[in-house]
Amino acid sequence: MNNSYSFDAAPNRHGTNCIKYDRLNKDFGTNDVIPLWVADMDFATPDFIMDAIRSKCDQQVLGYPVLQDGWYTSIRSWLKKRYEWDVQNEEIGFVPGIVAGFALCIQCFTNPGDKVLIQTPVYPPFMHVPKNNGRELIINELLFNNNRFEINWSDFEEKVASNCKLFILCSPHNPGGRIWSKEELSKMLNICQKHNVLIVSDEIHADLTLPGFKHTPAATLCLPATTPLITLMAPSKTFNIPGLNSSFFVIQQPEIRAKYQKFLAAAELSNGNIFAYIAPEAAYTKGEDWLRQLTEYLQENVDYVDRYLQAHIPQIKVCRPEASFLIWLDCRELGLDSKNLSRFFIEKAKLGLNPGDSFGPGGEGFMRLNIGCPREILCQALLQLKEATDTLLS
Repeated sequence: MNNSYSFDAAPNRHGTNCIKYDRLNKDFGTNDVIPLWVADMDFATPDFIMDAIRSKCDQQVLGYPVLQDGWYTSIRSWLKKRYEWDVQNEEIGFVPGIVAGFALCIQCFTNPGDKVLIQTPVYPPFMHVPKNNGRELIINELLFNNNRFEINWSDFEEKVASNCKLFILCSPHNPGGRIWSKEELSKMLNICQKHNVLIVSDEIHADLTLPGFKHTPAATLCLPATTPLITLMAPSKTFNIPGLNSSFFVIQQPEIRAKYQKFLAAAELSNGNIFAYIAPEAAYTKGEDWLRQLTEYLQENVDYVDRYLQAHIPQIKVCRPEASFLIWLDCRELGLDSKNLSRFFIEKAKLGLNPGDSFGPGGEGFMRLNIGCPREILCQALLQLKEATDTLLS
C-alpha cells in the first residue's frame, strides 16, 4: 500500500543552524525576507530516512561505520530502474559531496594552469572551484532563446579544442532546469572524446525530473570502457538531505576509476560518516513513491508561479524547468541593472533569491527562485513581488 504524503506544511527552520534561514542577515543584510534561495527544500526529510537514522541512534554508539553491500545494491537498483543503467559495485564509490567530488577531479586529473571548461550561467561553485585550485577557467556561454537554454556549438568546440583538459557538465542544468537531450549529450561527448577532454558530469538534480520528462545519464550514451567520463550523483537534493554530504561517483573506465580511487584514498576522503551511508540506502530503497508525489507537487508549484506571473507581473517571465525545484526568472523587462535588481527583490519585495549575475556570464537580469516549499509560502512571496513591481512601474 502506498503512503500519502503532504507537502503543504513546513517545519520551523529558524534557529536550527541552517544556511537558508539563519544566514539571512549576512547574505541579504536583513532578516526581513522570505528565503527562497539556497537549494534545499522546506519540506521535512522523508520519514523513512529519519527512521533509519533514529534506528542507528538507538544503538547508542556512533562508531566507525562499515560500507555495507546494501549501499551499493540500493544505488545499482535505483540507476537500473530509473535510467536503465547497469552499473557494477566496483564502478561506484563514495564522495563527500558533489562540489567536493568535482574539486577532487580537478585536483586529480589536471595541473595548475590547465584549462577547465564550464557553461554559464551555472551553479556558482563551477566557477569558484577551478579558480581556487589555480586552474584557468574557460566559459562556453549558453544561448537563451524563447525562455530556454541552448548550447552555442561552434563556441563549445572551439573552447574544447583550445587545449582544454576537463569539462564540468551540469546535467540537468542549474539554474535553467534544462534536461539535455540525448542528441545534445552525444554531441558533447563526441567533441570531448575527439579532443581527449575528460568530462565530469554533475547529475545531482537527475532524480528531480518533473512529470513528462526523462533524464538521460551521459554515461549511458557512450562506450563505458573507453570514454573519459565521471558521473557524480547524490540523493541530497532529491530527498532533502544535503547536510549529510553523501554523494557517489560512477566511473566505468577502468584507468580513470583507478586513478581517482587512489587519489581519494591518499587524501583520506573515500569514506563517509555513519549517516551518509544509512540515508541513501533508505532513500533509494523506500523513496520511489515519496519522490513521485514530491515532483507532482513541485510541478503544481511551477504551474502556479507561471500562471501568476503571466496574469499579474508579465514583465517577469518563467524559464519553465524540466527538472529540479528551481525556477530561472527573466526580469530584464523591469529595466534594472544587476545591483538594483537584487536590491529591488530584497528591499522592496522582501524576498531572498539568488541573483542571476552570481551564476556567471549570461545571468545578468535574471533571478533564481526556489519553489521547494509549501504553496502558501509561494502565494505570499508572489503577492509581495506584485506589490513591489506595481510600485516600481507606477
